[in-house]
Amino acid sequence: MTFQTRRRDALRIGASLAAASVLPAWSQTPQTLRFAAVFSDRDIRAEMMKQLATAVAADYKIETFLNSTLYKQGTELVALQRDNLDMGNIGPQDFSKQVPAWSLLTSAYLFRDANHLTRFFASDLGTQMKKMVEDQVKVKILGPTFFGTRHVGLKGKKKISTPADLVGVKLRMPPGDAWQLLGKSLGANPTPMAYAETYTGLQTGAIDGQDNPLPNVQNMKFYEVMQQIVLTSHLVGYDLLTINLKVWQAMSPAKQQAFQAAADKAIAWSNAEHLKREAELAEEFRKAGLEVYAPNVNAFREYAQKVYLSSEQAKDWPPGMLEKINALS
Repeated sequence: MTFQTRRRDALRIGASLAAASVLPAWSQTPQTLRFAAVFSDRDIRAEMMKQLATAVAADYKIETFLNSTLYKQGTELVALQRDNLDMGNIGPQDFSKQVPAWSLLTSAYLFRDANHLTRFFASDLGTQMKKMVEDQVKVKILGPTFFGTRHVGLKGKKKISTPADLVGVKLRMPPGDAWQLLGKSLGANPTPMAYAETYTGLQTGAIDGQDNPLPNVQNMKFYEVMQQIVLTSHLVGYDLLTINLKVWQAMSPAKQQAFQAAADKAIAWSNAEHLKREAELAEEFRKAGLEVYAPNVNAFREYAQKVYLSSEQAKDWPPGMLEKINALS
């Protein structure tokens, strides 16, 4: 009995080990998801991604490639579409290149603040716009990642009160038609330049200024090569945390729900941190010797709205969407 029992036990154990050895690799180790973004490792959103990675670590290993080290700014969306990338933080301007209706969501003075932005994407209106992307671009938007309100930062000490004061000013803007229109809507001469090249551009005089939220100005040390920050508040800055649609559809409904919940939590933390940091930085920059002041924001808003409403982009906006966003409480 003992010999036969031991022999049967040994055979069962051997069979179990053999079966385990042929299980697919994804059932034994977390699936790797490659994430690329333009922001640096000093950015609050870098910590946001760490929190998301920790939350989903049982099923997925998120590898982050920051500061445009894997893909240049503006090329991440195509990489997602070609299945060369699993996740990215994509600007709405990049979506607007493929879905013209999205140009509305890149226009100046559209969202009042970060809360208005968040409420929009959580509403039926936001769902409609996200579905356009999913249907036409074939990627899944997890949520908007607010990174601060954009202001104009300049070399020199010329006082800026209205858009007329920015005429002829070479203002660095990211490449792309939507970004160039934003620069024009401020009255400036928009100059396309990569984010990573902006510090050198300011330092050498290739550009006169740049537009970014205050946390970005700190992260990239633009304050070292500027003399003033004009609080134009012209754009609530945000990107969209996005995942390859095939990766998303391969998840079970339970995993999708858990992944989305983890993303929502990480994004909410990041939004709160950005709002807190914005409130602190204006005073910090003043103490560092920069002139920080508000221009005639109403003049900037009125000028920008005229530029956008008379642009070719406005013809692609969903009928009534602008008014519905303005009315969203």
